[in-house]
Amino acid sequence: MEEPSLTEEVAEIVEPAPGASPGARDRRIILGQTAQNVVGLAVGALATFAAQVLMTRRLGDRGFGVVTLTTQFAFVAAAATRFGMDVANVRLVAILVGRGEAARARGLVRRSVAIALAVSAPFGALVFALAPRLAERFSGLPETAVPAFRWAAVTIPVAALAFTYMGATRGLKIMRYTLYAQWTAQPIGWIVLTLAFWATLDATPAWASAGFGASWALALAIAWYGWEREQRRFGAGRGGEGIPEERTGALVRFGALRAPATLFSQLIFWTDFFVLSALMSRLGPAGAGQVGVYGAVLRAGQSLFLFLTSVSLTFSPFVADLHHRGEREHLDALYKQVTRWTLAATIPVLLVLAILPGRVLRIFGGAFAGGDQALRILIVGMIVPVMVGTVGFILIMAGRTGWDLLVYLGGFVIDVGVAFALARPEVLGIRGAAIAQACTLTFSAVARLLLVRRFLGIWPFDGGYLRLLTPTAVGAAAMVLAHAALPETRWLVDLVGSAAAGGLAYLVALLLWGLPPAERAALGRLMRRAVGGRAEA
Repeated sequence: MEEPSLTEEVAEIVEPAPGASPGARDRRIILGQTAQNVVGLAVGALATFAAQVLMTRRLGDRGFGVVTLTTQFAFVAAAATRFGMDVANVRLVAILVGRGEAARARGLVRRSVAIALAVSAPFGALVFALAPRLAERFSGLPETAVPAFRWAAVTIPVAALAFTYMGATRGLKIMRYTLYAQWTAQPIGWIVLTLAFWATLDATPAWASAGFGASWALALAIAWYGWEREQRRFGAGRGGEGIPEERTGALVRFGALRAPATLFSQLIFWTDFFVLSALMSRLGPAGAGQVGVYGAVLRAGQSLFLFLTSVSLTFSPFVADLHHRGEREHLDALYKQVTRWTLAATIPVLLVLAILPGRVLRIFGGAFAGGDQALRILIVGMIVPVMVGTVGFILIMAGRTGWDLLVYLGGFVIDVGVAFALARPEVLGIRGAAIAQACTLTFSAVARLLLVRRFLGIWPFDGGYLRLLTPTAVGAAAMVLAHAALPETRWLVDLVGSAAAGGLAYLVALLLWGLPPAERAALGRLMRRAVGGRAEA
């Protein structure tokens, strides 16, 4: 009898009885692509982190504040002006493929790209013209920020189109082009192109923003190539009757709801930063320094979303397909499983940020370590979305875009209100901005969780969640003890040693007590086969 492959052993972790459930294949694909995405996202996160460290070391906290302001402005604007066409592609391509009408996706994607371009290009031109006013209003260094804002304007339509094409290939349940474009080429390209611009032109925030735009042009080329390559396999003709949502009018109506929701989906992570920038701008260079520190705090905190982002990208087309076919129980089981595994994978990162915040921020430079209190506040709110899983994407893929928009509006109001009240220099400054972000993320996650429960009847929590308490406590204790034992003056040794000790203790405790018996047995078989295979080699 032929032994099962390593892929089949991995599938047993999420499907204890292979072949007994029609969802075995979906689970296998989700697990495999999520693991692939995690590697890619880790590469992208490390490359982005390296780019930011490079810029903080070269430009200082003030210059880094300008780079963060302008590049995130471009990213947020691209999110809004792609007019929801990336999400429309994910959902509708997945539905068409599930109906056996993949050939119709060609026309759908052509229409979605045209809509995204028609919205993003004029907006980019407007931002280019208003660059002096934007720089004066939001930056303590207006002369430096003007050319950086202009490069941001050029980036907007390029990034919008890149996301639109990536959404199309994700709708096919193919993740590798997003992996190549967004999580590999773009962040690594940002480093390489910025260094090239600095070496040949000038080491300024403006050329760092130019490198950001050029890296998104590279991502667009990869995303376009990926879609063109995959759509050739659909065959000739239109294929089937199609669905009403694929028509231009329906896409525009969808975008009218999704575009503001997408804008708020990005603003929800950066509104407090923009409010802080406006409040600190009157302090001049000193205020710009505080903005730079908070930019580093946000970047460090957002590492908590590494696994959640990976799962969201993989899980979304399955939600659209299963919901369209009415397979609620299958969807509920998948939702529970992937959410628990996402939280389990994120806990070690949470422990590092909670126990060693100053050490983490020292990587950006000594001036950034003062943001440790803000980072601790921030992660309290950031862990909540991880705990409830990919609820936002579930609502969108189920067609509940209007409700998703209402939640974003509520979160935006909370973020702006709390930030203006608490982030003033004379009140709490960056700690106030962190409180605003934490409150916003907590509200948004809980509201979407309740909506998913109401409209789809699914829930992420089960008894397996309680099993994670023991590994978390063991990992935290080991990290605290290692931190106390290691020399305080050697901050990098402290960070690496404490993180390694806590992470190893957490992993051992997770394997012993944190997994249900079936998952633990399947994982043990996988590890034994992997070790045996290497020994034979």
